Amino acid sequence: MKLAKATFAICLLLAPALFPAAANAVTIERVVSPKGIVAWLVQEDAIPLIAMSFAFEGGSAQDPADKPGVANLLSGLLDEGAGPLDSKAFQKALEDDSISMSFDVGRDTFEGSLRTLVENRDEAAHLLKLALTEPRFDPEPVERIRAQILTGLKADQTDPGDLASRALMASLFPGHPYGRPSDGTIDSVASITREDLQDYFNKIVAKDNLAIAVVGAIDPGELATLLDEVFGDLPVKANRAGVAEAAPQAGGDTTIPMAIPQTVIQIAGKGLKRDDPDFIAASVAAYILGGGSFSSRLYEEVREKRGLAYSVYLGLVPLDHAGLVYVGTSTRADQADTVVDLIEREIRKFAEEGPTEKELADAKDYLIGSYPLRFDTSQAIASQLLAIQLEGLGIDYINKRNDMIAAVTIEDVRKAAARLFTDDMTIVRVGQPAT
Repeated sequence: MKLAKATFAICLLLAPALFPAAANAVTIERVVSPKGIVAWLVQEDAIPLIAMSFAFEGGSAQDPADKPGVANLLSGLLDEGAGPLDSKAFQKALEDDSISMSFDVGRDTFEGSLRTLVENRDEAAHLLKLALTEPRFDPEPVERIRAQILTGLKADQTDPGDLASRALMASLFPGHPYGRPSDGTIDSVASITREDLQDYFNKIVAKDNLAIAVVGAIDPGELATLLDEVFGDLPVKANRAGVAEAAPQAGGDTTIPMAIPQTVIQIAGKGLKRDDPDFIAASVAAYILGGGSFSSRLYEEVREKRGLAYSVYLGLVPLDHAGLVYVGTSTRADQADTVVDLIEREIRKFAEEGPTEKELADAKDYLIGSYPLRFDTSQAIASQLLAIQLEGLGIDYINKRNDMIAAVTIEDVRKAAARLFTDDMTIVRVGQPAT
């Protein structure tokens, strides 16, 4: 067993139940089990809980091209029977010992989480191992979860936000896995077979594409044993299909007619991947322009000065094989063109001029001061540590992150803005056409 440590300060005022008031730091330890399973651990013995987040790289981008939605259906089935336990028995075992287990899928990852009391740790490990090594895919739970997804997909057909998101991604990434809907379509989900589920499971669940974060009352030696129990017998290598790097298509403008009071507007263009050296400066630029605060440029121009929308947001979406800048808002149909023109004008202006010194200082203060809010529960800490691993940022990233924000200069932001906000963007509107 090997250990590597990085200590970082976290604001503890928001989580007194998890972190004693006298504590002022948390230690991340890199634990390597005898079978070579790696996890990041934050040991905290204040309460007898253990939270684990883990992910297999792959996600819905690994769905068959003609059957989007396989990964999503699989994510609803891994806790619906495994090994000798059918769905009812598996769920009862979880409930009897107050064990929380769930799975989810993103475009690039298939993720899971586990929460348990320390006294039930062994049973939780046993059940998770069964889910990851002997899923059953019995007909009853497969059809039940399929029906739930189909019900949601039918509802999505009248959801303007979902329609806009699907159309936007299809326009940005034609012919690429990112352009397919992660949760599938009514036709594709209806056609998924047990063999499709097993094939996806077999190519994704393996050791070489696995990242793990654990927070709670467990020491490194105990965790090493647990890691081998749960993950030690997984296949050594995944069998993922290659996913091409993608440059989002720019300049499309789509309107989807729908008789609703507000027109939903989604806009996106080329962004930066997380490993880009300008990403930190770009995140500051995005926050100033439209980061969701009441002081952002877009909020000021669209909401405060003109009352054209209740809210407007701009942010970065870094994917494994592409990066996006995303803008979202909604407004009355007769104001939709005005709002789009205003957003595009402000984006171009920011690309040309960059921020003021005050905007930069205020943004850095907020981004630095709010960072501890991401670590207010054990599950939140585990999720953050998992994301940092998946992004390849290093075990000391939390130590360095605020200093990296503080070091951003106005020239850095101007450079990033010029890279981000000069290309044409793709626009999707869902609502009543303007008359």
